Amino acid sequence: MGILNKGVWVIATLGCSQCPAAESIPGKVSGAWVFKDTRMPVSIVFGNLEAGATIEEIMESFHLEREPIVTVLEFAARSLDAPSILPSAPLVHTHP
Repeated sequence: MGILNKGVWVIATLGCSQCPAAESIPGKVSGAWVFKDTRMPVSIVFGNLEAGATIEEIMESFHLEREPIVTVLEFAARSLDAPSILPSAPLVHTHP
């Protein structure tokens, strides 16, 4: 799952496994993150929002309820605010 930020997809720092509206089941839609109890990929929301669709249009086009869409969007927003895990080894800087 990710959010488009200045033309670059930013991957959420928390796994979707913590999002109550999404699930990933091996063998179901190739293990993609989908809305719970559906085969609808969560990524469909982000792609359609990027293309200018409203939540209402997404609900109508993909037969989704508002609550899981909003839950996924709120989860993605919160996960971007989560502190990043720092590497255990120091970063090495090279000079030209």
